[in-house]
Amino acid sequence: MKRRQLMRYAGAGLLTAAGAGITSGLESYQAQAGGSVSIQWLGHTCFLFTGGGQRILVNPFRTLGCTAGYRSPRVATDLVLISSQLLDEGAVEILSGNPRLLYEPGAYQVGRVRIQGIRTDHDRENGRRFGTNVVWQWNQSGVSLLHLGGAAAPISLEQKILMGRPDVLFLPVGGGPKAYTPEEAKQAVQVLNPKVIVPTHYRTRAAKGACDSVSVDNFLSQMSGTPVRRLNSDSTSIRTADLPKEGMEIRVLSYRF
Repeated sequence: MKRRQLMRYAGAGLLTAAGAGITSGLESYQAQAGGSVSIQWLGHTCFLFTGGGQRILVNPFRTLGCTAGYRSPRVATDLVLISSQLLDEGAVEILSGNPRLLYEPGAYQVGRVRIQGIRTDHDRENGRRFGTNVVWQWNQSGVSLLHLGGAAAPISLEQKILMGRPDVLFLPVGGGPKAYTPEEAKQAVQVLNPKVIVPTHYRTRAAKGACDSVSVDNFLSQMSGTPVRRLNSDSTSIRTADLPKEGMEIRVLSYRF
């Protein structure tokens, strides 16, 4: 992917103060509390978030390998966040319209929403194999969201401070060379202590040909004792009032093949 192609889509202002991204959660919460955010799973690590007058798409992909059987995520959106320029997370050429695009770590202001992009390694070799992964943190309709993209490296103390404690964590669990194994995903949960976990980046019937991911059930076995809600839908709606008061729960969305 050429850098000038990415720059053509970029339209958000980069905040110069590093601390602005850390304080964004409280400010966005105060501005949007009381609403709900609708979350639609479009396959793999791709989700559409709708709420607070904003549509945010994360990680549009090309359909091949593990994602071959999914439909191309061509949906209307105002903003696109991508975690890497790999084919399963950064297929910006499929986008319609002219949405804004964020693809580098940093603190951004997009309308009333402040978004923190946090740099992590995309592999277990200090990024030497697959480069950088960008974790995205933002508040939408009063709900704190953290999308780990295709993270494979352990979360450092500095990264944890930027990530905070999310209401909803989008967690890669299928393993392979560029995403958490089920065991590593459990360790990330212990570090971040989210209220709701939505598993991502795992093997489904969409996989055709080469696919090195495992089923979500492997992760659920690791999380024995944590309540699991298997939804018969690709979408869920979350309000702060609906979040678990104690502990956490796992929500597994169903792709509509």
